[in-house]
Amino acid sequence: QVQLVESGGGLVQAGGSLRLSCAASGRTFSSYAVGWFRQAPANERQFVAVIRWSGGSPYYADSVKGRFTISRDSAKNTVYLQMNSLKPEDTAIYYCAATNRWGSIATMASRATFVSWGQGTQVNVSS
Repeated sequence: QVQLVESGGGLVQAGGSLRLSCAASGRTFSSYAVGWFRQAPANERQFVAVIRWSGGSPYYADSVKGRFTISRDSAKNTVYLQMNSLKPEDTAIYYCAATNRWGSIATMASRATFVSWGQGTQVNVSS
């Protein structure tokens, strides 16, 4: 399995931006899809976005569509989540996850689809 390390979290004011990174070690992402999930206190871990390493259109949760962008850098074996126009409700621990599956947005939005998870990075958005 691939090992994942997230970085880039922090404290930002509402309306601001952050870019999260998910770096892989152990294996490359070449045959994987990589997603971002988030978990706020007392809430379940929720799907944010996912990208297929081989190409194609990413999927996004409705709550972040138009504000967040997922992308990849093959040379760095890293996936990014650019978060703009942040809101206090975006406050959560953000996790990246990897899988060798690809399917519908319903499939890719399920935590059970992903086999490797990072430790998470905290994002706090103040009002």
